[in-house]
Amino acid sequence: MRIGYGYDIHRLVVGRPLVLGGVTIPCEVGLEGHSDADCLTHALADSIFGALALPDIGHWFPNTDPSIRGIDSRRILEKAVHEAHLRGWVIGNVDCVVIAERPRIGAFLDAMKTSLSATMGIRPDQVGVKATTNEKVGDIGKGLAIAAHATCLLIRSE
Repeated sequence: MRIGYGYDIHRLVVGRPLVLGGVTIPCEVGLEGHSDADCLTHALADSIFGALALPDIGHWFPNTDPSIRGIDSRRILEKAVHEAHLRGWVIGNVDCVVIAERPRIGAFLDAMKTSLSATMGIRPDQVGVKATTNEKVGDIGKGLAIAAHATCLLIRSE
């Protein structure tokens, strides 16, 4: 078995859609970034790359590449899963936490879980997605950013 960990954070800005876990959430602000800036999916992809001892998503999807500007982050996650399969690993389970003061995302957690499990080709009961606030501390607590942490367990395929 192998365990991986990932983290990502993006600033909230006006004029961008808010996408978390592949789900678009109605909000007056969205996450800033070269891709759709889905910090949850980025953290999850990085946890898989980390478990494989491979470079992070910036290596595979550099923000200097104009051809991937605005890319759906689920494509990034699919790449991470593909690299795991190429190396003889399957996902045992993943667990994620989104840290956001705004908007409230509890109502969207099941949709995120469904989206992420479908993207990775695993069952929803293999995906944990939770949300918390930053208790008004720092940029996240001021509602200026959203962050995500993710872990994954990889198991040798048979």
